[in-house]
Amino acid sequence: MSPADPSADLQLLEAVACRDASAVAALYDRHARTLYSLIYRILRDAGEAEDVLQEVFMRVWEKAETYDAVLGSPMAWLVRIARNRAIDRLRARQSRPVTTSSADDGADLRMFDLPDRSPGPERQTSASEEQRAIAEALSRLAPEQRVLIEHAYFMGMTQSELAAHFKLPLGTVKTRIRTGMLTMREHLQHLV
Repeated sequence: MSPADPSADLQLLEAVACRDASAVAALYDRHARTLYSLIYRILRDAGEAEDVLQEVFMRVWEKAETYDAVLGSPMAWLVRIARNRAIDRLRARQSRPVTTSSADDGADLRMFDLPDRSPGPERQTSASEEQRAIAEALSRLAPEQRVLIEHAYFMGMTQSELAAHFKLPLGTVKTRIRTGMLTMREHLQHLV
């Protein structure tokens, strides 16, 4: 299975919907690194990013039957779940009071490290190529589109928050993001 093969992802999602646990593991192996990178970029905390990544795949297990191919590729669905979960976690973190703790507050948690599920060199190369392609597509956008998309997807800002932050009408924000996303889709067609 090629890591960038949406038909393979579709088959795996169908298997997950039929309660095939090995299909979730295969999806995890194929996409965990990319999703973790997105989640980490939003949260800036490795531990929380790992937690959210696990939540994403629990959500996939629970809701695989709700996936609708008309709304986008399986990877787009996974990215949307990951982004939404990360933003939810970010907002929850911001609403909690900040507490300080000493370095001796807990036991050494290294014994709880997850086993290394690092993908092989082929998947790493593919993920790296995908990241470069996305960065290139972002760089080709008009600056007013790129800034809004980066703030929305990597900082978790809503369209209303973007409108207030950049002092733009909400309709302008929506149009720029939609136009930018359509442009990116064109530049990234080769990944599908």
